[in-house]
Amino acid sequence: MKNILSCFLFFILAIATAFAQGIEISGKVVDAKSQKAIEFATIKILAKDSDRMLAGTTTQSNGTLLLATESKDFTVEVSFIGFVTKQLTDFEVVNNRVDLGTISLEEDVQQMNEVIVQGQRSTTEFQLDKRVFNVGQDLSSTGASVLDVLNNVPSVTVNIEGQILLRGTGGVQVLINGKPSVLTGDGGNALGTLTADMIEKVEVITNPSAKYNAEGTSGIINIVLKKEEKKGVNGSMSLNTGVPNNHSLGFSINKRTEKFNLFSQIGIGKRTMPEDFETINRNSSTLNEVQSVGDVEKNENFVNLILGTDYYFNDRNVITVSGNYAFEAEAEYSRGEFSTFDGNMAPMSGWLREETTEATNPKWQYEMQYKSDFSDEEEHFLLLSAIGSSFSKDQSSDFTNSPTFGEGARSDAQLSDNDFSQAEYTFQADYTRPFGEKFTLETGGQYFITEVKNDYAISESNDGVWVVIPELSNNFFYKQKVLGLYGTGAYENDKFGLKLGLRMENTSIETLLEETNEENNQNFANLFPTLHASYKVAKNFSVQGGYSRRISRPRFFDLNPFVNIRNTFSVSTGNPNLLPEYTDSYEVTGIFDHPLFSLSSSIYHRYITQTIEDVTTFENNINITKPMNIGTNNVTGLEVNGKMTPSNWWSMSADFNYNYFDRSGTYEAVPFGFKSNQWTARLTNKFELPADFSLEIVGDYRSSYQTFQRDISGFATADIGIRKKIVKGKVIVNLSVRDVFASRISESETLNPDFYQYNYRRRGRFVTLGVSYGFGKGEAMEYSGGRRRF
Repeated sequence: MKNILSCFLFFILAIATAFAQGIEISGKVVDAKSQKAIEFATIKILAKDSDRMLAGTTTQSNGTLLLATESKDFTVEVSFIGFVTKQLTDFEVVNNRVDLGTISLEEDVQQMNEVIVQGQRSTTEFQLDKRVFNVGQDLSSTGASVLDVLNNVPSVTVNIEGQILLRGTGGVQVLINGKPSVLTGDGGNALGTLTADMIEKVEVITNPSAKYNAEGTSGIINIVLKKEEKKGVNGSMSLNTGVPNNHSLGFSINKRTEKFNLFSQIGIGKRTMPEDFETINRNSSTLNEVQSVGDVEKNENFVNLILGTDYYFNDRNVITVSGNYAFEAEAEYSRGEFSTFDGNMAPMSGWLREETTEATNPKWQYEMQYKSDFSDEEEHFLLLSAIGSSFSKDQSSDFTNSPTFGEGARSDAQLSDNDFSQAEYTFQADYTRPFGEKFTLETGGQYFITEVKNDYAISESNDGVWVVIPELSNNFFYKQKVLGLYGTGAYENDKFGLKLGLRMENTSIETLLEETNEENNQNFANLFPTLHASYKVAKNFSVQGGYSRRISRPRFFDLNPFVNIRNTFSVSTGNPNLLPEYTDSYEVTGIFDHPLFSLSSSIYHRYITQTIEDVTTFENNINITKPMNIGTNNVTGLEVNGKMTPSNWWSMSADFNYNYFDRSGTYEAVPFGFKSNQWTARLTNKFELPADFSLEIVGDYRSSYQTFQRDISGFATADIGIRKKIVKGKVIVNLSVRDVFASRISESETLNPDFYQYNYRRRGRFVTLGVSYGFGKGEAMEYSGGRRRF
């Protein structure tokens, strides 16, 4: 492992040294009228004699730019959508440095009436308590969902089940526009209905400040959606098609006047997700074994609609009303061939188990937000918001067993019904007050209510009559209330930053199994301190550090004792007695930013108590898996992220993450302890080719690792994307191939004195062709399409 990391660092530093002797160019780009910074303005270094492009970049969120060139005879070109392009020739080179100062761009009235597509690469920006991944044009994600976008974000991975991991660990809180959303909850996979073209940026917060809800042991991922605010009518649309069955249409439009900003986005689509599976369940005493091999086809039709309006009372007061409707209709078919074997692996019996599942998942969310900016300071404001949401799921599954050989082969049938409903309400107030330019105070509170009802029943056929199995059926009720209050103080100057915070949360959880009258009520209060600091060692090198305490409360689907019977020899269920897990998180990060490359490295440690982990037990020749609180987990890790631009037509980025686990605890009155590690690596190459073609190649590797009971296999994957601009750049055609070698798998082995269990799942290759077009003052969607759950 040390050799791998050493080679990676040596590769970065070797190329950096080769380019380190150029002329460094810096400056800042602002709007001439408002004097506000312009993000993503394009900066080109052109040869004076031929106008050949020597280097290029885009400005950061604060309008600053930094790049370098080997040439000593060049001009600088600055451009942005809707502004007059400016060429700079009058500057002075001092000690191999050029300071362009503040560059003011004037609006181009004529250009504002035309559609212009601005090239944009994804960039990462470091802030005091978070990293911001500005979503660009990652070609391999054409026709993708937000889950695919997250898979391209440094530190984030999404496994085949769609679980989002941060630095290899679950327990991630996912927000949309800084708030909880019906789209990020469990059940129905609604997050996948967000199309990638809807996303402006993704904020990765590994050590959140006290301002954020303390939920999420490994941190927070905040997905910020686009909301166009240019005056007039603006919009864009995209169309995608692919194999296997992958068709979607995305459309967005907004209209801005002096008082109103009306905005809307819609995505509709149809998806088929095939999957192969294989399972083995073995009794370690008798060596009797059950094997199953088969395939699943999941078909989904979905729609996601966002409508909203901003009303500006004046320049400093605005109210926003918005609504979100998402709907999924699922039809799933599973076909598995089951076989039983005796202790000598001689076949005993076999049967074919077929499943037909249908489900509908409607979701609603509505929000009202009021923001008041005070006149004394630019960032002095009060923000009030109220959010309501509802989600329901009506699902039924029919299972039939048809004998194929031997005595004892199953010939029965089962029926599973699940009627689920959930309502959530969030009330929040945030107040921010700067004192001068260096000190900022934040305070506020949040009240969050969740109410869930789940009526589930499993029946079996008895002479053609469906009979409910009482021990597998019940009505489950769940209610959670969380009240949080926080305060933070931050001090920042040109070299040093410090942010301290404290959050108090009181949690009330009530669960009830109605048929058996089993209750489990919890009420607890916690304090969550946070600390963030940064120091600028040199102009292009800074150090950051952070600490936070987090909580991961059991989710409804962790608590719900509903039993999944797709494989009756290997079932899963929830645990109503789960307790929350707590995490103390520490990290130190170094950031080096050179005109030709950037490099960041983090060392982090997490101490997790009451760790929630899936545990499998063996009863009556059946493996039963449910989440349990199992001991403590010490996680120490190293993360390295690098980005480099060797030339104006080639850029590359690399991400590496290593985790070392030290697990200990007591299970069934027996102490246990083990140590393990896990690492992931991703390398992305982007090429700008002649004739307005662009190519992207992504390689991804995830190592094997160990959990309390399981050994999880590793795998390597590759994605490829290519883009072509046509009709003077107004139309963009994208082609992507995700999982080129069909190598993305989920494979695990559980070896126990009582039983052995093996599970394997694989999804195949996905090819998508997309076309996008922008109109008004909008831009063509370089991302486009609908959902894909990996």
